[in-house]
Amino acid sequence: MRLSLALFLVLCLSACGLLPEQVDETKGWSANKLYSEAKSNLNDGNYEKAIKYYEKLEARYPYGRYAQQAQLEIAYAYYKDKDIPSSVAAAERFIKLHPNHPNVDYAYYLKGLANFNDDLGLLGALASSFSGQDMTERDPKAARDAFDAFKDLVTRFPDSKYAPDSVQRMNYLVNALASHEIHVARYYMKRGAYVAAANRAQYALKSYPRAPANEEGLLILVQAYDKLGMTDLRNDAERVMKANFPDSKYLTGKGGKSASSWWQIWNY
Repeated sequence: MRLSLALFLVLCLSACGLLPEQVDETKGWSANKLYSEAKSNLNDGNYEKAIKYYEKLEARYPYGRYAQQAQLEIAYAYYKDKDIPSSVAAAERFIKLHPNHPNVDYAYYLKGLANFNDDLGLLGALASSFSGQDMTERDPKAARDAFDAFKDLVTRFPDSKYAPDSVQRMNYLVNALASHEIHVARYYMKRGAYVAAANRAQYALKSYPRAPANEEGLLILVQAYDKLGMTDLRNDAERVMKANFPDSKYLTGKGGKSASSWWQIWNY
């Protein structure tokens, strides 16, 4: 038995020796060569290969000037390859290692961009609506992370060429986050959870005071307080509603006729 086992091991080792050794095509490449090949593949859309070359470059030449650029460009390569977690991690690593780098503003921008496009954009929202996914089940963490990254960029580097676009994206995110909160509040109203609905509407109003979704948020607040029999709070919310949205469609009843209890007409 021992002899058979020993013979088997010898045969296995011999067979392994017959397998061709994997050749590393980058063996002996200089830092410049690795960077040039990585950059070329990145430009051509070969993101996996570009990432492999960037990783080899940093491993072999960690202290050269190409290594820093590789650390930044690999974050972009991951982003283009739709590997969002790796892109964000690479951007964060670059920020931590090189806080004073002349291009660190781009790392902040890329971090925000990766989170912004992580199932958040218009196409993602439309896809979820057609698929029947309840928006209350969608995690707004990516939106919040994107907003924080863009805010860091605008605050730290107000003159950055990426600042104007970041501000526009922040405005979109504020509206998206407020809409999410109002959607959740509407969800609670439909199920008779009036305290929860009022709390979510209040949160949206306080956190995103200029968001267009707050028009409906105030309506929900008025309705929720009315259902709870909290007359003073309902009247306060109604005054705020009329002061901020005097032309709101919610302030008139069906057919455009004014109604004293207008909020009772707009049921969820």
